[in-house]
This record gives sequence, C-alpha cells and structure tokens, in this order.
Amino acid sequence: MLLSIRNLGKRYADHVALSDVNLEIPKGKIFGLLGPNGAGKTSLIRIITQISGPDAGEILFDGEPLLLAHADQIGYLPEERGLYKKMKVGEQLLYLAQLKGMPKYEAIAKLKEWFIRLDIKEWWNKPVDDLSKGMQQKTQFIATVVHEPKLLILDEPFSGFDPINANMLKDEILAIKARGTTVLFSTHRMESVEELCDEIALINHAQVVLSGNKDEVQNRYKKNQFSIRFEGELMAIPGIEIVSHESTGHAILRFSEGMGTNEAIALLIQHIRLLEFKEVIPSFNDIFIQVVSETN
Repeated sequence: MLLSIRNLGKRYADHVALSDVNLEIPKGKIFGLLGPNGAGKTSLIRIITQISGPDAGEILFDGEPLLLAHADQIGYLPEERGLYKKMKVGEQLLYLAQLKGMPKYEAIAKLKEWFIRLDIKEWWNKPVDDLSKGMQQKTQFIATVVHEPKLLILDEPFSGFDPINANMLKDEILAIKARGTTVLFSTHRMESVEELCDEIALINHAQVVLSGNKDEVQNRYKKNQFSIRFEGELMAIPGIEIVSHESTGHAILRFSEGMGTNEAIALLIQHIRLLEFKEVIPSFNDIFIQVVSETN
C-alpha cells in the first residue's frame, strides 16, 4: 500500500470532520474519493498533504509514518486553483518545480516535455492573467505532475475543461498511472469514476460508508435485474417479474431466486422475439445516491 489511513479523526470546535476513518490506497491505482459536500473529503486531503494535522490516528506513506519530508513525493491539484496571476507561465512553473526539490536544469527539461505534450509551447512567456480558465487548468496540472510524484491528488480536475481537453486530461492521468504513480481522485462526476477508478471510497458524515474495488462495489449493488429489447407481446411469466415495460419494446425484468439466465431466456423466447438481453449494472450515480440516502 502506498497510503494507509488508520483510525483518523479530526474536529473543528464542535464539528466532527472525520471519525475513525480507515482506508488502504494501493500503489499504482486510481482511487476515487467520493462523498457529498461537507462529508469530510477536503479535511482528509488536507491531512494527507499536511496542510493540517489529525486529532487522532495516523497515516503511513509507503510504509513510513507521514512526515514533512514526504511532501516532495506528493502532487496536489486543489479544486480552487492557486496561480500567481502576474507571473509568466514558464517562470512560475520553474519556480514551483524547484520548490518540489527539482534541480533547475532537470525542471526546464521536464517542463519543455510537458509544454510539447500539451501543445502549449507558445505559453512560456505569457502572464497567467492572459490565459483562459482552461489554459490555467493545464498550467496548474503541469505544476502538479512535473516532479513525478509517487502520489498524485486530484480534486475535481476536470472543472473548467471543455470535452476535448477533459479527454486529453483523462489520457494523461491514465498514462501517469501506467508509469506507476498512485492517483487519489476526488470528484462529483460519477461518469469519471466509472471511466478511471480502480478502487473507491465513499465518505458521508465524516465516516467511510462504502469502499472497495470498483467492479466489486457495482456487483454488490446489483438487483438481479435484466434489460431486454424485444418484438411481440410481453406477458406475465411465472418466475419473471416485469419491473418496467415500455411501448417501444424495452423492459426491465427481475428473475426469481435460483432462476439462471439460460432458463429465463428459454422461457422468454417462447413468447417474444428477443433482440437484446443484458444485466442491469447500477451506475455509480445510483449507488452514490442510494448509499448517501441510507446513511443520512
């Protein structure tokens, strides 16, 4: 594990921000940190980045207690971006890279690679103030990853990006993961969770209320429902419940316990012409809403 979070607690006066939080974030994976506003995600990220400290518990970074010395091995892209508006882009990124411990010659070489990769070569001498919001997002992303951190923390990284640049950023995140970096990814965009994440944890009211492998979590919340498209007249069949039925020839079915898909299909084709048959896998948006509602 790159990050082991054990019995973590944090209070602000009478407000409990985190209560007995336990998480294991494996190396080389994209870990989705989910939760409604005010759930405790930002408090957890601030403790990992050592902006603030916990009141209880501990964090291990690559097997060692988290220390200030680990800061150079972490890259953090906050939801609220923070660039110096009057500085030139290249000058600013070089300064930030050196703050992370990179020698100047190495920082210049790596920055040039990123400027070429993201097709922003002409921005080096432009003030940040002259850039659009999307361009500033790219600049901040480079500042976050140029020192090749072991842990990359991304808080709502797609905010402000158009679809084309959002896809570019997704590709870069996957490429960074492929090079062995662990990514902690906080977002409200559930479609991005489904596309990118390997593991997830959902925090609500300061506690972890759901965690695990992404596919395993989706399987856990399946409701034994199947989507079909068909021609003909769908009628009640013993052992098959019609959950919903549209006049367009689409229906959602639920099978009785113990009935296999082969048996169900054999029954169905006696009455209708089956055009499509697939299991209904719950989206993370549906799971998010269900778990948050239950834990509220």
